[in-house]
Amino acid sequence: MTSAPPRILYVTDLAYPAQGRRYGDEDIGLASRLREDFTLALCHPLDAAALMADFDAVVIRNSGPVSYYQEAYDDFRSRAAAAGVRVYPQLTGRADMAGKQYLVELSAAGHPVIPTVDRREDLALLPAADEYVAKPKRGADSHGLVILPPEGLRDLVFDDLLVQPRIRFRYEVSFYFTDGSFQYALYAPRPDQRWLLERYEPDDADLDFARRFVEWNTVGHGIQRVDACRTAGGELLLIELEDLNPYLSLDLLDAATRDAFVAGLKESLHRFLGSTPSWAVSLGHRITGR
Repeated sequence: MTSAPPRILYVTDLAYPAQGRRYGDEDIGLASRLREDFTLALCHPLDAAALMADFDAVVIRNSGPVSYYQEAYDDFRSRAAAAGVRVYPQLTGRADMAGKQYLVELSAAGHPVIPTVDRREDLALLPAADEYVAKPKRGADSHGLVILPPEGLRDLVFDDLLVQPRIRFRYEVSFYFTDGSFQYALYAPRPDQRWLLERYEPDDADLDFARRFVEWNTVGHGIQRVDACRTAGGELLLIELEDLNPYLSLDLLDAATRDAFVAGLKESLHRFLGSTPSWAVSLGHRITGR
């Protein structure tokens, strides 16, 4: 007797107005592929806590910045942990899903990140720059971000803020991983057009850079996107490590790369759930004649 496919609650905000990205299109397409292996239902992030008990796992995808519904998200996390609900990605990450304090910690530890401080007394640790960026630790999508001249730092109120020098970089590049395995990379060759992306072929040094942050993080199962910038001197610096709901830009991939990513995601979810892929079940039936 064939067991029923695992049930997944797929969390997405199909109507979120993401600049330069089409959340709804990406999630409709990806959900349709996951339905080949799983019983799947889509829900808005504000409904996840009420619905999750009826599913084998919750998959968080393009659900929008949680800063817009922080109280509901915190309630979801605590209720999921108390009930032992499987959440993908695992909510053990210490990067963006926990706020941006990690940038301060990584910077202080000497990792290759954009220099970052969160206290007035540490401003002297930042390199001199023509402009500085101040942004909320719980911000996303540039929400609350301000650009200041050096003299503007004198009046800055350090209330849950990060401060960084404004880096003049050659381009931004993103590395996409599933369960620690590299999938593909995309970059924005024009610094003023973040989401006008093209395929990027990383060399070994690039991958070593990206992997160090994925390995530093504590997410065994899930998708992570490592965002970095290439400085004028050729160095890669971490911008952020998105470990909760990274947009994947799947529409920009060739069919073979997109299919490989989907296959890897399915395998990851099966490992996470301890289930058997549908193709393996079918193969077993053919071998045994059942």
